[in-house]
Order: sequence, then C-alpha cells, then structure tokens
Amino acid sequence: MTYHVNSLVQGVAEPPIAEAQGWIEGRVFPPDSPLLNMAQAVPSYPPSMALQDHLAAVVRQSDMSLYTDIMGVPALRAALADHMGDIYGADLDSRDFGITAGCNQAFCVAMNALAGPGDEVILPAPWYFNHQMWLQMQGVTLVPLHCNEASGAMPDPADAAALIGPRTRAIVLVTPNNPTGAIYPPELIDSFYELARERGIALVLDETYKDFMPAGAPPHGLFARPDWRDVFVQLYSFSKAYSLTGYRVGSVAGGPAIMGSIEKVMDCIAICAPRIGQEAALYGLGNLAGWRAEKRDLMANRTEALRAAFRASNSGYQLVSSGAYFAWVRHSFSDMDSSSVARMLATDYNLLCLPGGMFGPNQENFLRLAFANLEAEKMNDVVARLSKSSAGAG
Repeated sequence: MTYHVNSLVQGVAEPPIAEAQGWIEGRVFPPDSPLLNMAQAVPSYPPSMALQDHLAAVVRQSDMSLYTDIMGVPALRAALADHMGDIYGADLDSRDFGITAGCNQAFCVAMNALAGPGDEVILPAPWYFNHQMWLQMQGVTLVPLHCNEASGAMPDPADAAALIGPRTRAIVLVTPNNPTGAIYPPELIDSFYELARERGIALVLDETYKDFMPAGAPPHGLFARPDWRDVFVQLYSFSKAYSLTGYRVGSVAGGPAIMGSIEKVMDCIAICAPRIGQEAALYGLGNLAGWRAEKRDLMANRTEALRAAFRASNSGYQLVSSGAYFAWVRHSFSDMDSSSVARMLATDYNLLCLPGGMFGPNQENFLRLAFANLEAEKMNDVVARLSKSSAGAG
C-alpha cells in the first residue's frame, strides 16, 4: 500500500518548457546550423553591470539574508507605487502593492484569493500554460474565451459576457500577450473592465511584458479610475525588464480586500519574496530607467526584424500576431498536429519552439516563437529554416 497523490495535480500536463527542452537533450549542433532556441522567454543579455555591482556590494549586509515583510520591502513597494503612478497617471499607494517571487507567484496568490474549488475563471485561448496549470491544480474551472485569429488574436468582451455565470470569479487578460505577442489596445481593456465591474467579478491583468511596449501613451487607464480597487488586479514582473529571471521578483496590485487575503496566502507559500531579488528590483526602479528603455528599443528592433523576415519570404507559415517577446505563427501542415511540427523543426532544422497545443484547445495549427531570445540579425535564419521545412514537406 502506498500513499495517495493529489489527483488534481497528477492530472496536470507536464511542464511544457521542460518537455520541449527534452527534445534536444544531449544533442550537439553544428557550427553552420546552431540551435535557435525560441522555447522559453529569457532575456538574451545579463542584468546591467551597475545592478550587478550594486548587488555585489550589498550582498554581505546582514539584512540581505533575513525575511522581509510578507508583502515586501516597504521601500520597494513605495518605489513601485511611484513607478506605476507615473506610467498610468494615477495616485497610487504602497499598500496597493505586494511583492511576490515572480509574476507566476503573483498569479497563484491572486487566484487563491479570488477563487476556490468549483468556481470559474475565464481565460482567453490561447492562454499562458502556467495559468491553466495552477487553476486546474486548485480545482477551479477554466472557461476558455476563444481569440479570433482574424482580429490578430484579440479577445472579444461580448464573447466573454456570454461565458459569465454565477460561479465566475474573474477574467484574466495578458498584455502584451503570452503566447501571441498581441498588445491589447486601451479601449479593449476598458471594455473588459466595464464588463467585470457590471458583473461583480475581478479583471486580472498580467502585464509582465509592459516594459516592452512602444513608448508614449499608457497601456490603459484603469489605475486612474476611482473604483479600480474594487475591480482591477494587476500582475507584474521585474524579470524581463531588468534581466532578473533567476532572482524571482514580481508584484501584485489590488484593493484592500484582496490584498489582505493575498498576504495570508503569501505567508504560507513563501513568507516573502527573496530579499536579494527585492533589492535588485528596487535598484532597477531607482536607477535603470535609461537601461530599461534601451532594452525596450532593442526588443522593438527584434520584433520588426522578424516581421520583415516574414514579409520577405513565402515561408508557408503565417505570422498571426507579434509583439514584446512572442510571435504566434500558423504552420503549414494540415496533416500534422502542432507537437509533431515543433518536434520536426527541432530535430530536422535545429529550431526549438513550442507547439500551439500547449496553450489550450483548438490551437493545433499554431506555434509560439519566443523570438526575443535571438538577436535581430538571426530572424532571417529563423524564417529561412521555416521555409526549408515547408519545402521539405512538399
């Protein structure tokens, strides 16, 4: 007789990134066809040297090894409130924000605070697979909101309205989107906000990639609304903006009711986010606005290079949407599912990406390219290998 394992967790699919990395495990790639790894969204550059020097100087301080407040270092929460207030033109308070061990944890604690077993959460499909995995583990019913390919993978508030029922607790949006790269316009986000407000549910907005949006007008005006704390929950990550993926630091913002519940969940899961990661985020907010803007422009160049490569080639693949870190691509193989196509690209063309089937139902015709991992000059090679795969199949 052996012990039992939670069936909700057992029923969740294996972590997709680890599965894809297994396709190339042990392989050695020739110099004339190196691996182009577009499976996981990881900055291709290290943190700024100034940030590295700062951490090296403070790591021996005694408080760097201690717990912080459950919701984070007060100075970081205050700096984040100022940063978000400047970006969104709003008067925000440090108490509106909690610091988490990355944005994945921000999502987990927010969902635990909002929904329980048998409740429902609406996710646009294709969705970020870790969101789906966590909800499934918690016994929360995931309700797919289909995104229309013809609209550039944008969700429709009218479609969402038809999915809301008595057990619906939240709608989750990700913009710039993972996996599609689509950037939702402010008016679309506003429409979802009004829908959530009218129906008495939360609008959860994951803005992990906000720092890679074009400079100019704010991404949305939700923080400036007088009742935002009753409707809106924002998730954010420092990982991509400052190349801190391994430091695990993100944030969640919301009103007093949910933040009180989040604090309870956070205390049980991690007690607090890693102290050294919080120090890195605090330094970034205070000192690296110029560095962050340079990386935003770098990613914009990579985005345009990929789009130009697709425009210049009859690859057989269709670029559906792209932005920030990702591109959503329709593949050309009517007789193959997305996993078979992705494996073929990895095995025969040394191009690693993720199959659309990992991102929800009815996504077998698509692939996700995490193109921000690659320098702009490699985008022509990416599309050339896609073209060769189409020709080879023919």
